Amino acid sequence: MAGATTESHNDEIAGYIGRARDAQQRIKDYSQEQVDELVKAVCWSVVRQDHAEQLARLAVDEGGFGNYGDKVTKIRNRCMGTLADVLAVKTVGVVEEIPEKGLVKIAKPVGVVAALIPTTGPDATPPLKALLALKGRNAIIAAAHPRTQKTTELSVQLMRAACEQVGAPADLIQVIQKPSLAKTQCLMQSADLIVATGGAAMVKAAYSSGTPAYGVGVGNSVHVVDETADLDDAAATIAAAKRHDHATSCLADNAVVAQESIYPMLLDRLQQAGGYLCAPAEKARLQALMWPDPAVHLPSVEVIAKSARHIAELAGIQVPENCTFLIVEEHGAGADFPFSGEKLSPVLALYRYVAGIDNAIAQVNAITDYQGQGHTCGIHTTNDAHAMALAMRTKTARVMVNQNLNEGAGSPRNGLPYTLSLSCGTWGGNITTENVNARHMINLTWMSRPIAPRTFDEEALFQSHWLKYRR
Repeated sequence: MAGATTESHNDEIAGYIGRARDAQQRIKDYSQEQVDELVKAVCWSVVRQDHAEQLARLAVDEGGFGNYGDKVTKIRNRCMGTLADVLAVKTVGVVEEIPEKGLVKIAKPVGVVAALIPTTGPDATPPLKALLALKGRNAIIAAAHPRTQKTTELSVQLMRAACEQVGAPADLIQVIQKPSLAKTQCLMQSADLIVATGGAAMVKAAYSSGTPAYGVGVGNSVHVVDETADLDDAAATIAAAKRHDHATSCLADNAVVAQESIYPMLLDRLQQAGGYLCAPAEKARLQALMWPDPAVHLPSVEVIAKSARHIAELAGIQVPENCTFLIVEEHGAGADFPFSGEKLSPVLALYRYVAGIDNAIAQVNAITDYQGQGHTCGIHTTNDAHAMALAMRTKTARVMVNQNLNEGAGSPRNGLPYTLSLSCGTWGGNITTENVNARHMINLTWMSRPIAPRTFDEEALFQSHWLKYRR
């Protein structure tokens, strides 16, 4: 019986793949203008206010994560930002020429993209991945989490209609029906490229599938606030990231490391911004709620992307009406200090550091060594040397200076590519440190023409070596 089930899964996935390849074949000769018309249509199909609201409502009702208003904002901002990015990128034909080197780079599709969709992002993640895939003239098949299948299906349904509106085949975008682990594994083995957004197990499975994959690392973003910071701005951005969509984003501040001289003032401002400081006994109850099994270092699903008031009620903590996030004071990092890890909830760990920036960097590294290597950190400062030191001496792919850490996924006020796939390099078990974007969805053919022969001067190349070590 198991064999028959496996065979039926293989046949089902082969059907999706076959339809995707047929659809992709029909757009293989699209001009850049036709591609851009297609991605505009697909983007509009989900950012249209009524459609964005419908997706957001279903995502909250079906999955139980985050909140409706922030999801509408996320869908619209993320998708429109991604569209603005991709429209500026050339992905058809000759995309770069370097005459002095005799090089011409020609963009070609990667093929069929398998998109693994996390249960916390079934609304915005499918269209973002679809926009990137279609920009490269690829087809894409979404594998949703069973818990939020309906939301992903609605997103795909809207986008398929948009494809047909501009004369493109609907099967450029598909979603697996009645998802299962077996079907997702088969899809990953059959596709040409995987973009995996989700938990560590999902990403590991993608990299183990035998198919090229872009994955993400564990989030556990840390925000430094030094003695020169604008504390009002720092508190406002930290609070905004922590409460947005009940902290579903892997970028939202998990820990703040504040210089001791400004620590009391920052804490006061965080409390004014809606933070509630847990007393030691309340912290203990919160820890027991979030990590009921100390051997499991992931937070309980009971608290993931839930409101601060809901979490507080579960933990038996009385909080004021204006509470939007919880604060716990912490001093250590590692498995014995679970608040030092990723919390995926509006709970913030607050640390203090003494003396100079070196101690702040050491604390950031201790926290991310436990969870979050390669992901993101940030700093509020007016001392650029501090920002540069943090960037130079941490194993993080993104260092956000005087910004909301959620802006690490792209923002109108920075130059980072818009994405919901934040890779973390070899530190986080990924192949790149970049924000996965449209350039990751094309293959490049390098055409090389002969140039004037180069000569290599042995003395110029080795003179410094000879002087130091002799010939």
